[in-house]
Amino acid sequence: MTKFSHSSVLSRMDICWQGGMSAPDDGAVQQLPYVYRVTKYDPSDRDEHGHYIGSEDTVSDHGEVEAAYLQAVAAFAKDTGLGHLAVREPQVPSLAHFGVEPPVDGFGLDGLFPTGPTGFHDGAQVSLDVALELLRAMLRDNGAWCRLEEEGMFAVHVGWDQCVYISSVQPCEQAWARTRALGLFPERLDSSPYEMETDGDEIQRPGDDDFWAGLRWAVAACRAGLLEETAVEGASTWHRLTLDSIDTVRAGLAPRARLAVWPDLSSDIDAVLRALPSEGLVEGVWQDSDGRMHNAIADQDAFPELAARMSGAVAAALLSVYADECAPLFTAVMPDSDGVVRARWRTEPTPSDRNWAFLKTLRRGEIVTGTVTHIASVGVTFVDIGGFEAIINIPELSWRHIEYPSDLVSVGQEVNAEILDIDPVRERVSLSLKALQEDPMPLLIGQIGHTITGRVTRLVPFGVFVRIEEMENGLEGLVHNSELAGGNPDTPQLGIQVGDTLLVKVLDIDIARRRITLSHSQAASEPRP
Repeated sequence: MTKFSHSSVLSRMDICWQGGMSAPDDGAVQQLPYVYRVTKYDPSDRDEHGHYIGSEDTVSDHGEVEAAYLQAVAAFAKDTGLGHLAVREPQVPSLAHFGVEPPVDGFGLDGLFPTGPTGFHDGAQVSLDVALELLRAMLRDNGAWCRLEEEGMFAVHVGWDQCVYISSVQPCEQAWARTRALGLFPERLDSSPYEMETDGDEIQRPGDDDFWAGLRWAVAACRAGLLEETAVEGASTWHRLTLDSIDTVRAGLAPRARLAVWPDLSSDIDAVLRALPSEGLVEGVWQDSDGRMHNAIADQDAFPELAARMSGAVAAALLSVYADECAPLFTAVMPDSDGVVRARWRTEPTPSDRNWAFLKTLRRGEIVTGTVTHIASVGVTFVDIGGFEAIINIPELSWRHIEYPSDLVSVGQEVNAEILDIDPVRERVSLSLKALQEDPMPLLIGQIGHTITGRVTRLVPFGVFVRIEEMENGLEGLVHNSELAGGNPDTPQLGIQVGDTLLVKVLDIDIARRRITLSHSQAASEPRP
């Protein structure tokens, strides 16, 4: 269900966007050379601090003045050579309507889009006539707000108190004169306070194939089961995910929507309702017996009503609306059909998003330096590389056999390692210490055919392992039971113990299969000098 109403059905992000109007941002995306503020306020009616002290009302007159605003914007668009504009960063109010005029059902969007409110999304192309009707809704503070732009050419932003900011690549001298003739006051500015501004260094994960592969894995692993889609600030749609429904959900998402992935709903409704806090705001999300999704934000006064609505659900969850108490598993913004993310709004990065951003900087074969953080009982060594914990499996610690990682590394030790693999889906990085070491096995090729004395390290049912290098953790070869000399054929290992020295002949060294084949019987049968 999509939240397009002034009821208690709201989203967590709405807490930060209570006014429906966009607050000025930091760091402009693009600055057009000609910026004008168009108002109905005579500049002479301002005090020494620039505050308006005239008699004009700050609400729309729904008449001649409002029509003059629309004609002025149309004139500037005409001077720029435009007949259409794009909707950018659309919003609707949520927690409360802070406008000075009564809220309007549908937020003034009724009849403007062929597909209804779902047509009001980032990047939606509208004719100049529809753009002017959107401006009318914003001037009346009906609820819907957006920027209207043609990238690199034109932008119009409606600010507080009937202030309209127009930016163009052209000086628009005729439009300036037309605006004056309409009884409005155009003023040249350096910039619009409503320019969209972003930080190019911010983390933003695209909702691309890798994202959906990670989401599929998270659903299969029972880590995730809920997707929040926000195509309009202040209005979210919830989707419950299964492995069978993920592709269908993806295909139905609004263009450039922001996505947040959450753990699955719980079927224990009584336990969910018992978790209602004593006070504050919570968002309830639930699925009814028909499979439809519902959500609502409530405070302590509305908890009984919320509980009543959720009591018949088949699955539900309670989410805190406060950013420091509740965060999704990971987030993304949907790219356009060509794979490019053109939406300028951002999601708040989660630890998983930061991991994704870090993994994007890594390459297989790259050498990294990290610190051993801990050694698991299963023999996996964990290494911190720039705040991300990578792993080294025990075979990648050394070319030589070791029983435990602690034989070679210790917690707190700094190590250099090569990146073997990067798995962005499972957020795993595999490292190798031995990749930076010379493989000693090729150096032993010259020993083939030679007889040497080694120490027995292990007894196994099919033979005996013998260390043929005179060093701790030296390379070992196998003397198969058939190559043991003397003794009973049924018990060829009789009398042999770990730690014994054994005379062996090196029969073969298979570097690819990491196998050294030895013979005790052949070594014993050779004449001794």
